[in-house]
Amino acid sequence: MSMMQRLSRHSALMRRMAETVQADVGEGLVQGRLTGEELRGAVLGCTTCDAETCEAWLDTHPDPPEPPAFCRNRDLLMRLRV
Repeated sequence: MSMMQRLSRHSALMRRMAETVQADVGEGLVQGRLTGEELRGAVLGCTTCDAETCEAWLDTHPDPPEPPAFCRNRDLLMRLRV
């Protein structure tokens, strides 16, 4: 898998995780609670995680109260919850 494909896959996973736990990344950017640099760092951090584990967790947790403990972006997503 190319680096661009990996970034695309993990960007989509991060977006899906944010939506699943009701973290509003876009609003965080607008309100200044999240910078573009933090978002880029979060996506890059996500690439170090096992995508299959994340996808399986998302598939089996349609309405969780928070991200799983293994999520590298857990603290960020908790901060951006609406």
